[in-house]
Amino acid sequence: MFEMVSRWYQRRFSDPHAVSLVAILFFGFIIIYFFGHLIAPLLVAIVLAYLLEWPVSQLCRWRVPRTLAVIFVILLFVGVMLLSVFGLVPTIWQQVANLVADIPKMYNGLQKLIATIPERFPELANLQIVESIMNNAKDKAIGMGESLVKGSLASLVSLATLGVYLILVPLLVFFLLKDKREMLKMASGIMPRNRNLANKVWVEMNQQISNYIRGKVLEIIIVGSVSYVTFAVLDLRYSVLLSVAVGFSVLIPYIGAAAVTVPVAIVGLFQWELTSQFYYLLIAYAIIQALDGNVLVPILFSEAVNLHPVAIIVAVLVFGGLWGFWGVFFAIPLATLVKAVWNALPSNEEHPPTQIE
Repeated sequence: MFEMVSRWYQRRFSDPHAVSLVAILFFGFIIIYFFGHLIAPLLVAIVLAYLLEWPVSQLCRWRVPRTLAVIFVILLFVGVMLLSVFGLVPTIWQQVANLVADIPKMYNGLQKLIATIPERFPELANLQIVESIMNNAKDKAIGMGESLVKGSLASLVSLATLGVYLILVPLLVFFLLKDKREMLKMASGIMPRNRNLANKVWVEMNQQISNYIRGKVLEIIIVGSVSYVTFAVLDLRYSVLLSVAVGFSVLIPYIGAAAVTVPVAIVGLFQWELTSQFYYLLIAYAIIQALDGNVLVPILFSEAVNLHPVAIIVAVLVFGGLWGFWGVFFAIPLATLVKAVWNALPSNEEHPPTQIE
């Protein structure tokens, strides 16, 4: 057993470049795992810098000085975000308040509907089982209400943190974009010398992360917009709130879509009961999810779809458990990184990897 492990180690880590690659990844993991909450504004700024790098680069190609290009792009981005926030947040807040006020009515209506199931379908339901399910649902609803109140109180405390973010993040984004080359040169100066494999993986992952962030933002906008148009055409209540939830659900592959299906179905059931309009809603929502998973995602993430769905779900669970939101957001790039690193490590002593100068 020891000899087998020794041979595997020699095959994979006989090259000093491979050792440097693993060491860099190990220290990066340690820093993010233990100090991620301290450098959270920097992580947000890095994501936004990746998102805004493309328009900045396009302006630089048109011979606009990089500093002016960065200022223009950041001001434009902040303006669009402010318009979106002031346009959406009041509507979303009003719909959240209406939804909270309608929860008791929704519960009573759902209880009456389920109580009629034994009469409609006596072979499929038992009244005692239905009552037990409704009692459990009521307890869960009460618990969720208490959690929501506690979360609202806790969010008031975090307003100061949000204010700090609103000041720090734009400044960090500005300097990350403006001094990109200088910072990369500084970072390369503290890296190990034997880092050919690390450079190879970095070039591949840098492009993939950039494409992933832009693609994910586009996916959120497209899926949310299409969902809103669909819900508005069907005259579904809380259409803005639900479409925003559907849009952001794409952050969590597979799991997010399944989770958002529940509130969409409950609202539709409360509004229309088991009528044809309710089934139209479910069919339209299923079509949106099918087009997202089978058309939009392969177009936006051509590299990511090479990962098996099981690998993506495992990555969401593992990295989400380690790093919370950021682990979930970057689950696909991190899974791709693991795959790229594994493929980059030498697998045979007689055939070392090609050196990249």
